[in-house]
Amino acid sequence: MAILRKSITSKIENVMGREAPLPVAEAQTSGVEAAVLFPQPAIVEPQPATMEPQQAPMDSLPILEAPTVRPMDQEKMGYVSPSYTISRSVALNPQVLAANRCVGYHHDSHELEFYKVLRTQILQRTNGGGNTVMVTSALPGEGKTLTAINLAFTFAKEFKQTALLVDCDLRQQRIHKVLGFPSEKGVADYLLNDCPIQELFVWPGVEKLTVISGGKTVKESSELLGSPGMGSLVADMKNRYPDRYVFFDVPPLLTSADALAFAPFVDHILVTVQAGQTSLQDVDKALRLLPGEKVLGLVMNRQESALTPPGKT
Repeated sequence: MAILRKSITSKIENVMGREAPLPVAEAQTSGVEAAVLFPQPAIVEPQPATMEPQQAPMDSLPILEAPTVRPMDQEKMGYVSPSYTISRSVALNPQVLAANRCVGYHHDSHELEFYKVLRTQILQRTNGGGNTVMVTSALPGEGKTLTAINLAFTFAKEFKQTALLVDCDLRQQRIHKVLGFPSEKGVADYLLNDCPIQELFVWPGVEKLTVISGGKTVKESSELLGSPGMGSLVADMKNRYPDRYVFFDVPPLLTSADALAFAPFVDHILVTVQAGQTSLQDVDKALRLLPGEKVLGLVMNRQESALTPPGKT
């Protein structure tokens, strides 16, 4: 196992053409150390078989407000805040988000600090080198959807960035269900039914964040994700706003060809794995399928926190 761990790290070093960053943290998995490249969010993605994401009525739901910042201070700090005049507006229920472990929505969540560290590392490693990120996993149930959601929330909090979250798991379309709002149009509707692009965007009441999720589900998803139309759509999302990071939730690597078909269109890739569950063999197999120069690293879910909660020593 130690040899396999070394081979995984060496593979990342070799394909990126430079020395890979040292692991920030290591998780004990059944007595075997598993190398990771980022601090780990201590969260669990809801499992469809045992816990269906909670839904909520959309009328008069409370919205958690961001801290007030004076306009003159916003200008000093380079704060970017677009107006949403085309996107369909929905309200999110904080209780539903908390139940579904969307910790990036709340400003007082301890787990949010992990995502802030992860955000900072992504910004530093991608500075000037691309703004589209594919979030995938080796196998189902490893937390990729929740990782993409919480990253999008966290990037929307950053002063100089906005975020777009796109559901490209065309066989399931789970992002809007986890967030708790109904949606009848998504990427497949745009590609197959000529749905106007402006009808896909949803503003969930969170400043600097828009979402595309919902609508038609399809079985021939790899063909759609690798199509010229999909490539053109990603290019438009990438180039329309220079301050925007786009996160794509894509199916697992070892269960379909979807992620492989979609990978050429994005700048960067994050691979989510589950502590104590994903084997090093599966991680190694998944990484070998990807263009190594695009792999930012691994995000490990369900790992015991190594950070001290605020206010404790």
